[in-house]
Amino acid sequence: MQIIIKGKQMEVMPRLRQHIERKAHKLTRLISPRNSTARLQITIAEEHTRSAQDRYTVQILLMGTSPTLRSEVSAPNATVAFDQALGKLLAQFCRQKDRLTTARRHQRLPIRVLALARSGQLSVLGGEEASVVTAAREGAEEVEDLPVPTSLSEEQNETVWARIREIRSLPTKPMSDKEAILQMEALGLPFYPFVNEATNSVNVMYRLEKGGYGLLIPALE
Repeated sequence: MQIIIKGKQMEVMPRLRQHIERKAHKLTRLISPRNSTARLQITIAEEHTRSAQDRYTVQILLMGTSPTLRSEVSAPNATVAFDQALGKLLAQFCRQKDRLTTARRHQRLPIRVLALARSGQLSVLGGEEASVVTAAREGAEEVEDLPVPTSLSEEQNETVWARIREIRSLPTKPMSDKEAILQMEALGLPFYPFVNEATNSVNVMYRLEKGGYGLLIPALE
């Protein structure tokens, strides 16, 4: 993991830099060695206009993880401010790691796989087939009603048949965008549709090739 140390309106003295690098390696050991994009950025600022109790401010950013973590602490000296900020960041990182572990173990959401018949009818696959990723190309016996039963005309059906490979129904609940990222990572998906609790609308969280995430918000015309 790359460690970047910057001073704002001050010079980072060698003794302080050594202290920061030594303590930062505690976090390095917790990050997977397969993560080659992780970066820890530490910014130390000295504010002469501040009171003696918060003269130094340390901001720490952990980037290249999901999501980016941030902590900031002000203290009488830079060493104390850094130690406290790193402690807060470590606590955030551990909570994040615990949530992902719990999600992987206990929150495996069921996925309904629908079969598109040649007639244009959509039906739900039942039994063990419901967990199979690839949808069947033949009609299947209906085991439960679809939220919106639908069918296609013969012409429409023939047009889309060559392109549609699978149709999934993913149960979800109102959640924040951060919770959507956790669910997406836990399930190992490149995107995740969810009901945004802030807007009560269906959004799609997706992973960007260059790193980070994107949020798709449909807009009615």
